[in-house]
Amino acid sequence: MVMLRGLRSVLDGIYWLSGVAAAMCLIAILGLIVVQMMARWTGEVFPGAPEYAGYAMAAASFLAFGSALNKGSHIRVSILLNMVGPKMRRLIDIWCFSVGTAIAWYFVFYAQRFVYWSYKFNEISQGQDRTALWIPQSLMLLGAVILAIALSDHLLHLIFTGSHRIKRDLVDQSFGE
Repeated sequence: MVMLRGLRSVLDGIYWLSGVAAAMCLIAILGLIVVQMMARWTGEVFPGAPEYAGYAMAAASFLAFGSALNKGSHIRVSILLNMVGPKMRRLIDIWCFSVGTAIAWYFVFYAQRFVYWSYKFNEISQGQDRTALWIPQSLMLLGAVILAIALSDHLLHLIFTGSHRIKRDLVDQSFGE
């Protein structure tokens, strides 16, 4: 039991850190935009700024997925779940988490291959920045792995305990539920 509590705290720490990393990427985007604006005002050029902002946006999106899942920030249409009984609800939840987990790991498998071949062939961006593409792709892959782990975590928790660990934030929900 102690080992499971330790694993739980490690996983929760990973989800939290991925959320912090996503926030740092958003701050980096803000910094890039401000620096690019200042460069334009002074007549200078900041080559590659749009590309770097795009890389940071992709990284922020993927790194935030696992953390957002745990906080209940993903869109979850629960009209059907609210109409069925607890046993059917559990079966539907297991089915949904199974499909989501399978799709996430499928994406991770091919994203890993994508990053590997970008590294192996030394692919670089076509913009002025000439960045090795495996670097921003690796952040996307990291976020996808964290999402797949989070989905697997919730699926296993749902199977063994009967409920997932997604915290519902009632303040952020619409009044239609």
